[in-house]
Amino acid sequence: MSFLIRGGRPLNGELTIQTSKNASLPIISASILTNEYVTLKKIPNITDTHNMLEIMKKLGVIVSKRGRTITLNSKNASGKQLDCELSKTMRSSLFLLGSTLSRFKQVMITMPGGCKIGKRPIDIHINAFKRLNVDVTYAGDYICFDAQNARANKIKLKLPSVGATENIIQFACKLKGKTTIINAAREPEVVDLANFLNLMGAKIIGAGSKKITIYGVNSLHGVSYTPAGDRIVAGTIMIAVAMCGGKVTIKNGVPHANKKLIEILSKLGCQIKIKNDIIKISKTTPLLPIGEISTGYYPDFPTDLQSFMLALASVTTGETKINENVFENRFLIVDELQKMGANIKKLNNNLVQVRGTQNLLGAEVDALDLRGGASLVLAGLAAQGQTKVNNVHFIDRGYEHLEVVLRKLGADIKRI
Repeated sequence: MSFLIRGGRPLNGELTIQTSKNASLPIISASILTNEYVTLKKIPNITDTHNMLEIMKKLGVIVSKRGRTITLNSKNASGKQLDCELSKTMRSSLFLLGSTLSRFKQVMITMPGGCKIGKRPIDIHINAFKRLNVDVTYAGDYICFDAQNARANKIKLKLPSVGATENIIQFACKLKGKTTIINAAREPEVVDLANFLNLMGAKIIGAGSKKITIYGVNSLHGVSYTPAGDRIVAGTIMIAVAMCGGKVTIKNGVPHANKKLIEILSKLGCQIKIKNDIIKISKTTPLLPIGEISTGYYPDFPTDLQSFMLALASVTTGETKINENVFENRFLIVDELQKMGANIKKLNNNLVQVRGTQNLLGAEVDALDLRGGASLVLAGLAAQGQTKVNNVHFIDRGYEHLEVVLRKLGADIKRI
């Protein structure tokens, strides 16, 4: 499938941001830690959540859906091997490792899939589990984990990995004793997972800081929970307004989680007002030069918004340098933006230079990953003429009917 876009229209209106993909997936995973019912509300209708729920069903979890409300009953869950084909389609299946290992004590997985944005080794996960006395062995394409002799310990991560932090939290919340994570990831999604588990009866202290302490409890109970809004989707809409002009009110916009982006867009000339969880953004004048942006781990500028800034820099005045510090292969979008007339030069694997051009021109381009694909949609919205974005299945992994959302704001976009 493809998106067909006719650019040049400003964006105006109001929308409510979907709940977070990156929060929903580990929360769904963690539901298997209790035998009682878990109800999750406003879960986004995207490919990744569909696949995660299918993996849960394969493990014997009874999944009931009513609109965007999902109820999970893991009382009779069983199984020690995650579904191979589904796991290969999404990196987030790795989040199931901590919860299933806690539940079943022995788990066998294949290397997980996801977007090809660079090396995403799971050695951080493996080393963390080894610190908890989990036995790890290899059999062909499989990695086998045995937690029958696991014990609490202190773990220092070499990088503040979100996935590793969330896996340790899920595994350790029912592990006897005190587990401490040093150099833990501080992303809002980690906080959301900890809030969910604490509501179930876990004892997790320090989520959102560099040090997280988990005191193991005997059991967890059922709960009803709504994940936070998706900060990357909110950022996508804000950048779209910056590129196209207009005025948009964003509800459930989690402004505290997008502080860096809001600071940058304000400096560029966007008018942004914040009240509680509502963001009002408008852009009526040409944008000022961006200068330089470097991605990093939260609270630094998020790598998931880097490709959007490439698209934005392509239509601003002056020169921009973007330094990617998280993934080494996240400039896949460069070649596609160049098809639209963007003036981008790769200085090395981690640094690009963008010279803003007055207008991008519509072209046929290919989405190569989730965020890069959505960035091409924004480029098409700002370009002159018609743009066709192919391979929108990548975009569907993280955006719930992106074309419908954008049409509500006045964009000329349709799925073909």
